[in-house]
Amino acid sequence: MNLLEGKKVAETIKEELKLKVDKIKNTSHRTPHLKAVLVGNNGASLTYVNNKITACKKVGIRSTLTQFESDITENSLLEEIKKINEDNDIDGYIVQLPLPKHIDEQKVINEISPQKDVDGFHPSNFGKMALGMPTFIPATPLGIIELLDRYKIDTSSKQCVVLGRSHIVGRPISILMSQKGKNSTVTVAHSKTTNLQELTKQADIIISALGIPEFIKDDMVKEGVVVIDVGITRVTDKTKLKGYSLKGDVDFEAVSKKASYITPVPGGVGPMTIVMLLYNTIRAWELNQKSNA
Repeated sequence: MNLLEGKKVAETIKEELKLKVDKIKNTSHRTPHLKAVLVGNNGASLTYVNNKITACKKVGIRSTLTQFESDITENSLLEEIKKINEDNDIDGYIVQLPLPKHIDEQKVINEISPQKDVDGFHPSNFGKMALGMPTFIPATPLGIIELLDRYKIDTSSKQCVVLGRSHIVGRPISILMSQKGKNSTVTVAHSKTTNLQELTKQADIIISALGIPEFIKDDMVKEGVVVIDVGITRVTDKTKLKGYSLKGDVDFEAVSKKASYITPVPGGVGPMTIVMLLYNTIRAWELNQKSNA
């Protein structure tokens, strides 16, 4: 078993991006700027946004956070997004999900300028990704592809099972894995799939984004499988100081004994997600420079 050490790879990519930003500093009047928009005081969301801000500082990217109360109206939030779209000093931005229930998330995503949509969630960017055109690719799927590439894992002609069909991870990674370059034969499984164990036992590659702790057991996988565990769930654990442990979708202890490669949780996909957001931000800066030249 080999660990797919996303944390280690992410640090390497950060160093590469820092060199790029240092070069930008020497040739431009300003560095790339990433803004995060946070609505409410969700603890997990705030931690995630702070991790992004910390990563930006390490690379040299300017980062700012705008936080609104959870009772902000949908129209007020949309007005704020329009202002960000028109601000040429901001290259890319994210609206941290989930949003409060009274706000239509898709309506908010649709309002984000595709040129600043470093999360890659806007329908126009998603469509371009599906067509294999240059665009912003969602950070988690992009991080998974980069991790597979860095470890030189052969995906061509392999059977790949994706668990989960969200627009953030499951659906985009299924598209990317089937495209030229990866050339996998992809099956997307979900809550209505009836023969799940039969599918996973045939898979050469399993990418799980279910959010169900330790759902995948060793009797669901074959010897030599490559496992990408996107899930991360807080599970009550009184032996821990924080009162919880972080668990992935995969029973790591059991499945790792059969896997050829597997991501740990934490320290696998999560760090790759953050670093690919930085990568997208630098690309957004480059697009901004061209459009304002």
